[in-house]
Formats: sequence, C-alpha cells, structure tokens
Amino acid sequence: MRLGEFLRDDLIKIGMDAQNKHEAIEELIDLLISEHDIRMRDRAEILRVVMEREKSMSTGIEHGVAIPHGTTDAVDEIIGALAIPEAPIPFESCDGEPSSLILLLIIPRAKFKAHVKTLAGVAKLMSDPQFRQDLRNSKTPQDAMNTIHAYESKEFLYDFRQKT
Repeated sequence: MRLGEFLRDDLIKIGMDAQNKHEAIEELIDLLISEHDIRMRDRAEILRVVMEREKSMSTGIEHGVAIPHGTTDAVDEIIGALAIPEAPIPFESCDGEPSSLILLLIIPRAKFKAHVKTLAGVAKLMSDPQFRQDLRNSKTPQDAMNTIHAYESKEFLYDFRQKT
C-alpha cells in the first residue's frame, strides 16, 4: 500500500502547536480522532502503543523525518496522519536533527507483517532529498498530497504494493 492510498488532505497538518515528540504524536492522534479515523475511546490505547514503540527506539530517522508508529487491534486497516511543522520538533533521531516531517502510522496488529512493505516503501520515499524538500514546501494539505502522488507515480522510486 502506498502512502497516497491511505493518507488524505484532511489528515495532513501544516504547522503544529507541539513542542516535543510526545505532543506531536498526541496532536496527530487527535487529528485522526477529529477526522473519524479512530474512535475517542481508543485514544489512550493508541497513544500507549505508539509511545511504547518510541521507548524501545526513537522513530526519528534521519534528514528531519520521524515515522512514529504502533500496532493495535483498534484499527482494521493502516491509517496515518502527516504533520509539517513550521519549526522542526526534537525527535531523538539517529542523526540528531529535529523533525520537520512527522508521519504517524497506526497499523492493525493482525496485519503488521503485511504492512512491513508499506513501512519500507514510506521510508524509501522519505529518503529522497527532493521529495522531502518539496513536501516541506507544501503550503496546503492539497499541495502535500499532490507532491506525494507525483512522487509515487514515478516508477523508478519504488513499488511496494501488496500482492493479495
């Protein structure tokens, strides 16, 4: 599954109030709740699984990208939300850079193995410096989605569609 297949403009936040990774994760979970992708009653569980994953190893990768994620039985399909904060947020990344692209992924526990390719494909997409720059330059959620679709349509980048 490609990023553009489960991410929508209403799940993209340009600018954030968050000052740290915990607040950023909460803000993205609240966005998923407000857009009815997760239920309010599942908020605590989803926050718990994502923060447990963060405790085991930070999901701040490199080049200003963070991909916090967690697995739970509270969702049936992979869901995600993207933030492009005005000021980068410290995320304890391996290169020490704060994150200016934060993609929260919530993955169904029963389908985690099936979505390993999705995670790998998202990480590969985020490894493209021009993609990251174009995404950071998005002024609106629609701009961000257009950028995602444009890069995902380039066959040479990657193809990680699930074969089911």
